[in-house]
Amino acid sequence: MPELPEVEAARRLVDRTGRGRRIVDVWCADDPIVLEGTTPAALRKVLLGRTMRRAGRHGKHLWIELDGRPWPVFHFGMSGGFHSTSERGVRLVSSRWDASETAWPPRFTKLRMRLDDGTEIVFADARRLGRIRLRHDPRAEPPVSALGFDALRELPPARRLRDLLDGRTAPVKAVLLDQSFAAGVGNWIADEVLYQAAIDPRRRVHTLTSRDLTRMRAALRTVVTTAVRLQADSDRFPRAWLFHYRWGRNAVAVTPRGDRIRHITVGGRTTAWVPAVQH
Repeated sequence: MPELPEVEAARRLVDRTGRGRRIVDVWCADDPIVLEGTTPAALRKVLLGRTMRRAGRHGKHLWIELDGRPWPVFHFGMSGGFHSTSERGVRLVSSRWDASETAWPPRFTKLRMRLDDGTEIVFADARRLGRIRLRHDPRAEPPVSALGFDALRELPPARRLRDLLDGRTAPVKAVLLDQSFAAGVGNWIADEVLYQAAIDPRRRVHTLTSRDLTRMRAALRTVVTTAVRLQADSDRFPRAWLFHYRWGRNAVAVTPRGDRIRHITVGGRTTAWVPAVQH
């Protein structure tokens, strides 16, 4: 699933490609699942002839700011993403899209926009779990308004983090996945953060010490900023990261140090963790 680094990479792609450009043609799939609360005709009317001012993001939600409202807001679901004729988007480990594909537009395209310089931007989603919505003020309206702090731009200080966790008793992995707490943190980020912070994902948040929270906050900052700096290109992630060895529920998977990786379910999600390290 696209998490904050992948969505931030998509935001930057849209911003580089479309900022200051006018949308001169629009095609939209007749997909009432992906288009939530709107229609192809309504979305085309909103976009056609408008100039793209910038792309915004909070957590896993991305929107395009136009020179008129409403604005389109995108959630990528399990496999959604943006591509353009100038550059392809991020390849997901679990995606059906193969970076070697050259056909244009990409398979499973849901929205296709042509700009006044001839460049095209498309939103594609193989599994149809992504959403395109129209909002007049994305930050002030749901679903974005219901999200917690953005894990890249708004990471709170340790004391504030403790306040946000006050009264919670769920496992720490489940809390990290709660988008009303930390917007943008998904399954692989949560596992990576807890591995690097040496915290058992099953630990109840009210049992975390101040030292635990300091380590978790530092790991969250490091993982998110590093992944964003590397443009969500997982091949460039540090080789010591759990990310490279966590996939597929491999019963014999180990870290580079030889520590066994176990797979359990926490908060309803498959969780990779290293008992020799995480306590």
